[in-house]
Amino acid sequence: MKNSNGGTVASEAFGCRTFSGAVMRNYLPEDVYRKLKLTMERGTPLDPAIAGTVAAGMKKWAMEHGATHYTHWFQPLTGSTAEKHDAFLTPTTDGGAIERFSGDQLVQGEPDASSFPSGGIRETFEARGYTAWDATSPAFIFRTGDTPTLCIPTAFVSWTGEALDHKTPLLRSIQAVSQHALRILRVFGTHVGVSQVITTIGCEQEYFLVDRAFYDRREDLRLCGRTLLGAPAAKGHQLDDHYFGAIPERAMAFMSEVEQRAYELGVPLKTRHNEVAPNQFEFAPVFENANVATDHQMQIMQLLRTAAEHHGLVCLLHEKPFAGINGSGKHNNWSIATDTGVNLLDPREEAHTNMQFLVFLLAVVRAVDLHADLLRAAVASAGNDHRLGANEAPPAIISIYLGDMLSDILAQLEKGAPRATKKGGQLHLGAHTLPQLPRHSGDRNRTSPFAFTGNKFEFRAVGSSQNIAWPNTVLNTIVAESLDHIATQLEKRVGRSAGPARLESAVKGLLRELVRQHKRIVFDGDNYSAEWHAEAARRGLPILKTTADALPALAAKSAVALFEKYGVLTRRELHARVDVNLEKYNRTVGIEARALVSMLKREVLPAALRFQTELGHSVGALQAANVDARETKAQLEYVVDLTGRLHRQIEVVEHAEAHKADSPKTHAEHVRDRLLPAMAEARALSDALEQIIPDDLWPLPRYAEMLFTR
Repeated sequence: MKNSNGGTVASEAFGCRTFSGAVMRNYLPEDVYRKLKLTMERGTPLDPAIAGTVAAGMKKWAMEHGATHYTHWFQPLTGSTAEKHDAFLTPTTDGGAIERFSGDQLVQGEPDASSFPSGGIRETFEARGYTAWDATSPAFIFRTGDTPTLCIPTAFVSWTGEALDHKTPLLRSIQAVSQHALRILRVFGTHVGVSQVITTIGCEQEYFLVDRAFYDRREDLRLCGRTLLGAPAAKGHQLDDHYFGAIPERAMAFMSEVEQRAYELGVPLKTRHNEVAPNQFEFAPVFENANVATDHQMQIMQLLRTAAEHHGLVCLLHEKPFAGINGSGKHNNWSIATDTGVNLLDPREEAHTNMQFLVFLLAVVRAVDLHADLLRAAVASAGNDHRLGANEAPPAIISIYLGDMLSDILAQLEKGAPRATKKGGQLHLGAHTLPQLPRHSGDRNRTSPFAFTGNKFEFRAVGSSQNIAWPNTVLNTIVAESLDHIATQLEKRVGRSAGPARLESAVKGLLRELVRQHKRIVFDGDNYSAEWHAEAARRGLPILKTTADALPALAAKSAVALFEKYGVLTRRELHARVDVNLEKYNRTVGIEARALVSMLKREVLPAALRFQTELGHSVGALQAANVDARETKAQLEYVVDLTGRLHRQIEVVEHAEAHKADSPKTHAEHVRDRLLPAMAEARALSDALEQIIPDDLWPLPRYAEMLFTR
């Protein structure tokens, strides 16, 4: 998707709204353009002297597109994006105004940091924070309605210099991967011409669309993004008839708008299709540099929400909007590549002879085995807890799927030198008019949380509403540690000027050790099966079912040492993220509990009481007419019993929600053990009432309406 100037072909074809490639070249002097391009593509330090010229060109370009304001666009620990708009026009003392956007304004901003989550890094009264221009990610013009604004991707740090965002540690983690991956390339002699090693991401995005009218009538969707009540419809996705089916016309119109606006922003969307659940869909882009891909992913989520409104729809990005219906993930396809375009996780034709590939592969295997608990914690959230392990997504047990070919090579390595690579062969389809298809050497495993899929790893456990920067920061950091370990071992065993034979012997010996030490993390079978859960426990793999179980792993001394060693997060920065995520978990479930109580009191109970009244009148009328009223009376008694139990369960939920624990961690345990089960029981009672209360009395849109209205 890149042209010779470094811009995206798609964006230029559709009226580019990103300051990159040919657009950037048209507004900057050649020498400034080349310096900025080197920073963007090779990660070279930004020359401060060019900031003023870049700012002038960027302002001119933005104003020609109708922008009157600019914003430093950043990603605080809320999980969404943030922006403060400033006008290009600055008042003068004579009552006029001048256009002004200096290099200083481009490079640094100062938003209020007091009201963003900081995990204790900032107190409420300590307001100063800084945004710092990230020149490696293109500035872009985002339209809100008819109003365009110049958005400048930035890092966000406190007055003390500590990271208050997701971008800063992501950039640090990419740098750590590059540093130690380059050491391995030097051992193999394949580093010539390589300035840096990057991680790349192609991130799929699943989502639901619901009619705006239904959304407006449901307090749970408006406040929580998911249904807190709702009996299952007669049909869900049992027939698998929605998956990859013809895209409904209304959804297609929505998708087309998202694609058009994404192309303008340089976001290279490639795939669109129906997902498994009714009214569930997916977009997927091509691979990009992890930092740019993360920024683009946040833009996509914003586009999904805003475009849906134009079509009378609402886009739900929650991991589990509908109980009993397939949830939504964000499959994070991750790889490592040189800045010269070489994918270091591409096995090529004869994988068993590709020692460099096997080194990088085993580095990832080792990283995931040693730090599976950190990867699980990286995707922990209240929403994702409903999805993981629900036989629609990976379980909350981290393991790796490698497939037949690579598992066979690892088995060969463990026994000695690998001698062959399994081939897939050809598929003969039995009809002369159909082509013979080349078959891959291994199948795919949709139940695995971390699967090798040809030339990349697919981290399937990431939640659909999540900012992908954090899980990729954790993944990059643990891989950097593994690359460091392997590079150190190879440098010791190979020496400075070893010949091919010594290099091969050292590499094979180290690979054999890595396979034997870390093969327990590899599992190519059915991750949904009860047998695997028991086997994982026997292997000693961490089984962390909930957010409350998972997040403490990030606060362990070993985790602090890991993130500090590779310069990704300090102890305070890491502990801040643990506290922020625990607080978010607690507050999210607290909001859901209060919304649930509100809906039960104001909507469900009144409907149940009205139904009781109707049944009571029916019983009285039947008895007055000397007609057998036993069945109607039994139904009345059933409704009275459910209603009474629901009354009492509401009090249980309210009491559990009002509980205050000593710390975020202990409160999260209370939420897990008391509040969520109380809410589940209240929902079960409400759903039982919904299944018998007539449509004219039931106040909420039902699942059958929300999921099957196209």
